[in-house]
Amino acid sequence: MKSDFFKYQAQTTPHPLAMSISHANGSYIYDTDGKSYLDFVAGVSACSLGHQHPKVVKAIKDQLDKYLHVMVYGEYIQESAVELTKLLASVLPEPLEKTYLTNSGTEAIDGAIKLARRVTGRSEIIAAKHAYHGNTIGALSIMGFEERKRPFRPLMPDVRFVQFNALGDLSKITEKTAAVVLESIQGGAGFIEPTDNYLSKVKARCEQVGALLILDEIQPGFGRTGKLFGFEHFNCVPDILVTGKGLGGGMPIGAFTSSAQYMDTLYDNPKLGHITTFGGHPVIAASALATLKEITESNLIEQALEKENIIRERLRHPLIEEIRGRGLMLAAMTPSAEITNEVILQCQDAGLILFWLLFEPRAIRITPPLTVSNDEIIAGCDIILRILDSIKA
Repeated sequence: MKSDFFKYQAQTTPHPLAMSISHANGSYIYDTDGKSYLDFVAGVSACSLGHQHPKVVKAIKDQLDKYLHVMVYGEYIQESAVELTKLLASVLPEPLEKTYLTNSGTEAIDGAIKLARRVTGRSEIIAAKHAYHGNTIGALSIMGFEERKRPFRPLMPDVRFVQFNALGDLSKITEKTAAVVLESIQGGAGFIEPTDNYLSKVKARCEQVGALLILDEIQPGFGRTGKLFGFEHFNCVPDILVTGKGLGGGMPIGAFTSSAQYMDTLYDNPKLGHITTFGGHPVIAASALATLKEITESNLIEQALEKENIIRERLRHPLIEEIRGRGLMLAAMTPSAEITNEVILQCQDAGLILFWLLFEPRAIRITPPLTVSNDEIIAGCDIILRILDSIKA
């Protein structure tokens, strides 16, 4: 199997972890040799309820017994998609009321950019340095990391960059700007949070010049930060909200949400302003609906902050300089990329799954499922501490 993996499946890095998966359940993944791994990554924040959550699995199976794909997006009324978008509207602040379901977060970013250009009649998009919004050409164009973009140029024109949290850059948002696209908490950059009311000040500047604010909640969204959405911490409601990852319950999904006034510009002049075959797929929508119901009807969101406290209290070590982020979106910072690499690789050998962040090589990603137990958190942290002790020695 391993040789076939390298021979036939396109790779994303020269050295993938190449763990051969047998099955997964709860907070654990099992390899084909029978070894168990405590999962502190959750599919890079995608498996909000862990693996094989019974309510999610039941929703998927129930939908499988009814029908799979029947028609391209938006033509037929399919209950799971309608109920999902209705529930999203009920948990979001005004004017975020109408949602377009997509296949991934990166597609949702592209859809949001198109919507902003359609609404404003402008072309300029402003994004943040060290931003990550996905890898389609549109999303890649607003990635704030030139090294990863250069081989694929030319990209989408009329893109400018600001420094996240730099209030002096707000003047770059002008009457030429269609939209400013920001992560509510920068992910790949190292889980950087807004400071000094940064997001609300960006929103005010956008309103002043007639631009729209697009907030990317693909990583922070759906309870991970101790609020349903990360932007709720920062006194700012976007004009367009982009979500994905944690909504799907382990299934592929993305979405962009805005006011009915704005969203309705996509269905005429021209018709099919945004179109997808499989967006809103009934099985995936059923999984997402069950996931969102469980997150909003349980106390998992409040528990995320309690679990954060356990991690912060437990992970005290000379080789951990700080822990960034909030809730269960955390990054433990070591003094060097070399130490971080050693921790991640040795922890996997010891039965704990950790991972890297895209642009901050010193960061250890700690994003377990929201359902992770306190005992599992302590067990995982103890593995990290043991590995750090061995490195220090």
